[in-house]
Amino acid sequence: MSAGPVIPDYGSPSACVANNSTFCVDWFTAHWSNLFWPALVQHIELTVIAVVAGFVIAFLMAVLAHFQGWFAMPASALSSFLYTVPPLALFQLLVPVTGFSVLTVEIALIAYSLYLLFTTILTGLREVPEDAVRAARGMGLTRRQILFKVELPMSLPSLISGLRVTTVMTIGTVAIAAYVIDSGLGSLILKALQSPFNTQFIGAGALAVILALTADGLLVLAGRLLTPWARSRKAA
Repeated sequence: MSAGPVIPDYGSPSACVANNSTFCVDWFTAHWSNLFWPALVQHIELTVIAVVAGFVIAFLMAVLAHFQGWFAMPASALSSFLYTVPPLALFQLLVPVTGFSVLTVEIALIAYSLYLLFTTILTGLREVPEDAVRAARGMGLTRRQILFKVELPMSLPSLISGLRVTTVMTIGTVAIAAYVIDSGLGSLILKALQSPFNTQFIGAGALAVILALTADGLLVLAGRLLTPWARSRKAA
């Protein structure tokens, strides 16, 4: 006697899922490891790559503009122009060149991060009191030593402020990148929009909000640890 086809048993949906309630905790936890967690990790990876690369480029641009004043205007104009282009329009412009790829997304995300990072880093460097620079010069420090030992430490509050805004903005923009690549929490949100089932949409959206709040909180904590003098100055 030959065996018949094996029909998988998917079980029966819970009452919450069957009734399509607002948010089904049992469905969310059951799909955490194979749906939400991988998307969350992809979202973090895309964000970290963009913010780190954007910070390095913006930092070099700001230092060059600080040393060579003429460079500030063209750098600010270019980064400002890239910042004003709508995300979807920039994706559409890049796709014919780099395709539907992570590279397309990262180029756009890095371009968006440059303006805020460049502006805040350069502002922080320029707001260092001239008396502190003059005193460092009087102690025999070279121009490079003054930059790394005086100007950069004193500009940290402005630098971290720029990182906070840029990181939160990038987390939000990564969600839009789901129109280009099937990755991140935005992909789950986009797919959920095509279904009447609410839990996936709400779960992915809530994770994006929690990720933004957590990243901002960690940067605030890092700022307080790295700039204890800033709190003392405010208290005084």
